[in-house]
Amino acid sequence: MASCAEVESCVMNESPSSSSAETAAKKHEERLKKFRELHLKRNEARKLNHQEVAEEDRRLKLPANWEAKKSRLEWELKEKERKQACEAQGEDYERVKLLEISAEDAEKWERKKKKKNPDQGFSDYAAAQLRQYQRLTKQIRPNLEEYEKQREDCGEEFFPTANSLLLGTHVPTKEGVDRMVADLEKQIEKRSKYSRRRKYNDDSDIDYINERNAKFNKKAERFYGKYTAEIKQNLERGTAV
Repeated sequence: MASCAEVESCVMNESPSSSSAETAAKKHEERLKKFRELHLKRNEARKLNHQEVAEEDRRLKLPANWEAKKSRLEWELKEKERKQACEAQGEDYERVKLLEISAEDAEKWERKKKKKNPDQGFSDYAAAQLRQYQRLTKQIRPNLEEYEKQREDCGEEFFPTANSLLLGTHVPTKEGVDRMVADLEKQIEKRSKYSRRRKYNDDSDIDYINERNAKFNKKAERFYGKYTAEIKQNLERGTAV
């Protein structure tokens, strides 16, 4: 029979091998678990990428201003629903809408409304003339002392009626005439700075075949005219070699 020392030595030799096998199995299980997690993440990323590609393709097929149109239609639909709800409750929609506007937004809106003579772009000459008239009249600074003096001198006739005969009797002051002349000179000076289309000169030499060629010839003359002046004169005289 084996002695106790031999049995103990066999048990000690077998215990490290069994523990290493358990450790290896545990590591294998952890690696398999991590591999399954990575596999699930890869499938999820592939699914999300496919969704993004499909969504991008759908957006590219839409019109260029689709987002703006969509937001505008949604806003109009919400406004219509709110208006109908206010009418059903017997409330004034404009009043309810104003109650929801903050003081800061209201101040911005008022400043925008009070903007003096905003430039809306050219529509027609009548609108441009009206805008010019409004701009010039806003620059007028009335003399209240002169106004009171004229009202005292004219009396009741200061406010004319259908029977008044004050037309042509008013004589402007020298200061008023000087102010008008200064304003007209200022307008003339401002107009002189505008870029105008150059007039066609009938006496100039025709050395072009169309408008584009005329512009090219002007550029060439501006840059190389001083170098080719003598050659040009010889060709005109017929003395060129």
